[in-house]
Amino acid sequence: MKKHSILGMVLVLLLAGCAPSFDKEQEVVQDSEDKKEKAIIPKYKISDEYYQTILPFEPSKARGLVVSNLNTRYDIEEFENGLMRIAQTQFDPDDYLFQEGQLLDNKTISRWLERKYTKEQLKEKDRKESENLGLNPLDPGKGDIAKRNEENPIYLAHILEHDYLVKSDNNKVSLGGVVIGLALNSVHYYQKEAYGATYETDISKSELENEGKKIAGQVLKRLRSMEEMKDIPITIALFEQKEKSSVVPGNFISYTNVNRKSSEISKWVNLDEEYYLFPSSTAEQKYRDDVNTFTNFKEDVEQYFPNFNGVIGRAFYIDKQLQSLNIDIPIQFYGNSEAIGFTQYVAGLIMERFPKYISIQVSITSVNGPEALIVRETNQDEPTVHIYE
Repeated sequence: MKKHSILGMVLVLLLAGCAPSFDKEQEVVQDSEDKKEKAIIPKYKISDEYYQTILPFEPSKARGLVVSNLNTRYDIEEFENGLMRIAQTQFDPDDYLFQEGQLLDNKTISRWLERKYTKEQLKEKDRKESENLGLNPLDPGKGDIAKRNEENPIYLAHILEHDYLVKSDNNKVSLGGVVIGLALNSVHYYQKEAYGATYETDISKSELENEGKKIAGQVLKRLRSMEEMKDIPITIALFEQKEKSSVVPGNFISYTNVNRKSSEISKWVNLDEEYYLFPSSTAEQKYRDDVNTFTNFKEDVEQYFPNFNGVIGRAFYIDKQLQSLNIDIPIQFYGNSEAIGFTQYVAGLIMERFPKYISIQVSITSVNGPEALIVRETNQDEPTVHIYE
């Protein structure tokens, strides 16, 4: 059965769960330090929860790095989406426009992600001292490799920049704030020899957070030395990424808002965010009632297909409260009518089994690709269902 993906905009509409705004398209002038260019603010706004962007689209100056630097696709998605969620605490979507990072380019971020080098190491790499920009601990290069890596792990995995633009009364848009995400390793991977086995050492959350805050202080000073960032608000957030084998994403652990022109971090806001795999013993120990609800749903699905046992969920908690649950159901169908009937059955189960305060998304797939998407937003009376054709 041939599959056709639905338009991305339609998908976002389903996920937003609210009516779009069709304000008149605006033409503005984007004002930066070295250029003035005409830009368009699209008339179409999906939801008050989302930032509008300007056209033409400007990709990040460090585009592609996040894919190679983070461990899993789950981490990549949460790192980017969660950073935008944190941005909303400082930059109201009604007042700011979103733009991918334009100030930190590929080379700059790559240099910052390196280790600090000794004079001898700089000489070997034919680098100047001014190019010794690594934010990760120095590896002296002598002694037992395992001990060196355990004592000096790579803490910083990636740096992500999001820019937020503000529109003035004379139809000009300029940089109004920057949000920086620092992805930190919970596990450090290393090799004792080239092309050899990969070893790992765990990094405790307290160590990771302490080192992350030190790195954030250095990043802030470097940002303030850039002409474009001298006097704008900056938010820096710390993200703990999971190990490479994880089937759930990592989470943000804290963030700080720095006032314009300030080069010092005065306080951090701690976050209590967690992802859990359903079903799992870890989740059951901490959130038994939620796991039981999911298990009942899973058993109902298995009654429809008695030999099937493949329902998994990824639960997102904030302050120990379940916020959303993404469920994957991979299954083999033998006809379109079978897929439709099963989708209707699952949609009914969602309304019966899960409280309204939980946002639910169910992806039903087969070997042929996506079969159906079911979305039930918080307090929504009926789910939104799309069956792929």
